[in-house]
Amino acid sequence: MRQISGDQAERHAEHLLLAAGMRLLARNYRCKQGELDLVMRDADTVVFVEVRYRRRDLWGDAAETVDWRKQKRVIAAAHHYLLTHPHLANQPCRFDVIAAIGDPADPASYRWLREAFTC
Repeated sequence: MRQISGDQAERHAEHLLLAAGMRLLARNYRCKQGELDLVMRDADTVVFVEVRYRRRDLWGDAAETVDWRKQKRVIAAAHHYLLTHPHLANQPCRFDVIAAIGDPADPASYRWLREAFTC
């Protein structure tokens, strides 16, 4: 059940970003350094998106789980992605977080944090 909800949250986050005019470049990009949930294109900017889902907020907000360790892994995976996609290497980049709490199918449970962290 946990994996299904996480996958649902990623799909709904992707739809949210597509509806905002972004274009999907990659989904669940994996490398030795880590995983990128979504890689999107927002005009000329490459956006690395971390999607976090929690069923309840008893132990804090979903966005709070993107601590410095997770940020470090996402940044390393983004660096690898850019090395393997050299045509994007000179484009501006940003790191967004989409946090959801509650029903993963409810659009109101999603919060989009643009430029959630930097490297």
